[in-house]
Amino acid sequence: MTGLNTIRRAFIKSALVLAAGAATLGLPSVSAEEYAEKEELKFGFIKLTDMAPLAVAYEKGFFEDEGLYVTLEAQANWKVLLDRVIDGQLDGAHMLAGQPLGATIGFGTQAHIITAFSMDLNGNGITVSNDIWDQMKPNIPKDADGKPVHPIKADYLKPVVDKYKSEGKPFNMGMVFPVSTHNYELRYWLAAGGINPGYYAPHKGDSSGQINADALLSVTPPPQMPATLEAGTIYGYCVGEPWNQQAVFKGIGVPVITDYEIWKDNPEKVFGVSKEWADKYPITHKKVVKAMIRAAEWLDANNNANRPEAVKILSKPQYVGADYDVIANSMTGTFEYEKGDKREVPDFNVFFRYNATYPYYSDAIWYLTQMRRWGQIADEKSDDWFMETAKKVYRPDIYAAAAKELIAEGKLDAKDFPDFATETGFKAPQKGFIDGITYDGTKPNDYLKKFKIGLKGADKI
Repeated sequence: MTGLNTIRRAFIKSALVLAAGAATLGLPSVSAEEYAEKEELKFGFIKLTDMAPLAVAYEKGFFEDEGLYVTLEAQANWKVLLDRVIDGQLDGAHMLAGQPLGATIGFGTQAHIITAFSMDLNGNGITVSNDIWDQMKPNIPKDADGKPVHPIKADYLKPVVDKYKSEGKPFNMGMVFPVSTHNYELRYWLAAGGINPGYYAPHKGDSSGQINADALLSVTPPPQMPATLEAGTIYGYCVGEPWNQQAVFKGIGVPVITDYEIWKDNPEKVFGVSKEWADKYPITHKKVVKAMIRAAEWLDANNNANRPEAVKILSKPQYVGADYDVIANSMTGTFEYEKGDKREVPDFNVFFRYNATYPYYSDAIWYLTQMRRWGQIADEKSDDWFMETAKKVYRPDIYAAAAKELIAEGKLDAKDFPDFATETGFKAPQKGFIDGITYDGTKPNDYLKKFKIGLKGADKI
């Protein structure tokens, strides 16, 4: 913490000396509105590389530049993290993109959570055990050098799953949380290969997600994925880094596909706060978003030139705590599949480019379509409902206010952001899905009708 920030902090603690102190030291003046807000904040995260914008905003002083004094605290799991944001123990947190949406519509926990900042694109992978990989390999096409042709589809896993079913053995796989991107990506990949990942029926009290399932998906916390795979409790999993690359380093499994190959440039984590907190501290919230936008830009600046430094930060025990080489394997633009099969994936982790930080309504609606597809939303919903729900949770207005201040301050350039005067919050129809299906966020029910496996229309479990 710099001397000036320390002094400024002392002054804004006391309303009696605030104006005189700031003027005397030539510090930025603090309005009555700002003084009524909150400067000491505690944010939660899970030990994954995509918490990087939080760590960077802290380590590079971007929070302090906004007059914010932040504590970052690792959380045991996603449920604990969400609960602590809801009850006020945390001011905000690194969240699964589905968490604010799931909470707001009352799937699991009921609470109005919002997001004004998308933390990253891509960043996940699907890993299978060595034994399952050996059973899959004969089904996978090879290139001229004898290497597997990517992307590796679930079509090549289906004969293995069918064999387990015929023998009466459950085919168990792990994902990190029922409303996680990982759950929806794993389900998407499996269903695209003709493997039914099962349905939820909350209206019947069934939250297993395993009704009519060919592969049985269950929750495993990210850092525990490799050990659970090694123990044979699960045969594969979908998780963020560094826990796919960890399986390669430990020699216990093979990552078969990244989420970049399932859905190119998919939104991943968000920064979530309660609506009550956001309404109470609007200036603080905007400052938090400003600091995190700067952190995201730093992470992608100069063609990822800062990534080695970012990896050093993330490898600290208070953040991700994995070995430098494990984290660097994906953060620096490569990804290792089968041991020794390292390939260039420059966009495996994207934090700022492609407007990655902007909270698009179309991203929110995609998650809601998957909740409906797999029964977490039990009943048919209108297209208007999808839009209204997205607007309750995703707040591009707050993001735009933060970005405009950064532009005015000369810290970032207008060309780095969407054109806020014309931006609708909807991306153009997206085609980068492994099954070739195009997603148009303005037509969610038409999108659901395109899938062979999954609920649509008036379908109900």
